[in-house]
Amino acid sequence: MTRRRSPLLHVVSIVAKNPHLRRVELAFATFNCGEYATWIAMLVYAYARGGIVEAGIVATAVLIPAAAFPPFIARVGERYSQGKVLLAGYVTQALTCTAVAIAMFADADRLVVYALLVGPAVAFTMTRPTQSSFTPALARAPEELTATNVVSAWIDSISMLVAPALAGVILALDSTATVFALAGAGCLVGALLVLPLKNLGVVTVASTDSPADDARPGGPLSLFRRDRHARLLLLLFAAQMVAIGALDVLIVELAQGVLQLGGDWAGYLTAAFGAGGVIAITINARLLGLTKLALPLVIALVVWSLAFMGLGTVPTAVGALMLLGVAGSARATFDVAGRTLLQRVARSDLLARVFGLLEGLEMGALAIGSLLAPLLVTLFGVSAAFICIGAILPVVAIATGRTLLDIDRHATVPVVQIALLRSLPLFAGLPPPTLESLARALEPVSVAAGSILIEQGAEGDRFFVVADGEVEIIRDGELVARQGRGVGFGEIALLYDVPRTATVRARSRVDLYALDRAPFLLALTGQTAVERAPTLAAAHLEELRALDGETRIAAKEPTTSLL
Repeated sequence: MTRRRSPLLHVVSIVAKNPHLRRVELAFATFNCGEYATWIAMLVYAYARGGIVEAGIVATAVLIPAAAFPPFIARVGERYSQGKVLLAGYVTQALTCTAVAIAMFADADRLVVYALLVGPAVAFTMTRPTQSSFTPALARAPEELTATNVVSAWIDSISMLVAPALAGVILALDSTATVFALAGAGCLVGALLVLPLKNLGVVTVASTDSPADDARPGGPLSLFRRDRHARLLLLLFAAQMVAIGALDVLIVELAQGVLQLGGDWAGYLTAAFGAGGVIAITINARLLGLTKLALPLVIALVVWSLAFMGLGTVPTAVGALMLLGVAGSARATFDVAGRTLLQRVARSDLLARVFGLLEGLEMGALAIGSLLAPLLVTLFGVSAAFICIGAILPVVAIATGRTLLDIDRHATVPVVQIALLRSLPLFAGLPPPTLESLARALEPVSVAAGSILIEQGAEGDRFFVVADGEVEIIRDGELVARQGRGVGFGEIALLYDVPRTATVRARSRVDLYALDRAPFLLALTGQTAVERAPTLAAAHLEELRALDGETRIAAKEPTTSLL
């Protein structure tokens, strides 16, 4: 009997077999580690020179330009290939981190160091949005796109655990300058990894949308004003990020001012928070398909708050590590439940802009939390500061009355569709909020026996999933396969912008779900601009033809779909 490969190894092997994606993901690991490690080092450096007040001010000062920079990068990314922009991001990160390290090693004036710290903070905002628009042009099959998204999520979660811990070790053995120097070296490795990809990717026409469009009737700002459920969720996320912004600063005070353990423990404590998020992955998987998410959201909110308040009363290292792990786990569950609920109550065609609005609110909230922490410590002390921060989420929730628990009545969950999509390898690795949003976009289709669903040579506009019945796959007039429930077909024509490669005929009465081209490509590629997906698919097809003549598509078709 052949031993079945574990899902983890299977996903990793899919990405590893594509040399372009392998380079991107290895570079992504250097980016994540550099980002998390330098953030800890920056706070420790500022705390050592001016205490918690200075650490909070510095954190806020670097967050403001970092929040303003991503929209500019998005416009740049429309004028140059994503390969060039991704390379530029890694090179900039390496240079700016090295500049900070040199200044620290030279014992430069701290104001000079603080000014230089803006460089890495801004440079680190270049990688995630660029990579999400770049990977579709590198994948050779739909499964590779899904696998890449899954691996990226794993790298992000693991880095949140590993990087702060490594930073703590380096701070214990050496200095903050060494952390920045190693981060710069790591980003240089990332640049070398993506260097061969610099001429890949597509150039698109810049969008004509303006920020004012978001306030138009039906836009995300309009949704925020008129929809109390969406408004509540956005406010809860903002409140959570205020707490996280404060926690980043308070952890440094807890490590050095309260526990008297040194700056390296700021890294260890932050790693404990990240470890809680990694552990919560198994918990959050159980949220998928639940019809009621308000209760898990409230439970996570309560656990989060109690953990924070406990940090104000447990002055031991072991207790702090445990409570931070609990807080990290609750935060991860809160994040998944809250984002899923937001997708349920928001219009599907506005999701990208709504989550863009959420990102802006979160960055502003982080800055507020970074300033609030030193203020609370100065006025009331560290213990009271943790208790006050822990009370923010409950206060916001209580102020809304029954609106939070009422959200579930206004949110629908396509349980059957989620189960059907989850059974397909193409979508199985998608995170719960994305998979649920995709299920909501499915349209039911029923056809009689003998009906033609797809005709060979026709233009592809939809992806299909069989819910009941059986279909026949016919190529060049010959029957090649029969397929039943739980089989999807049509992805090749959609992803690669090619005509249908076979005919599909209903052998019996068939009940299906149809998914239009735009949400299909959006889910697999992680794009925020749906109109770019056909262009990316066409460019990908040209790349495949250049590499392998015109044989790659046929060679890479999955056995469950021939069109």
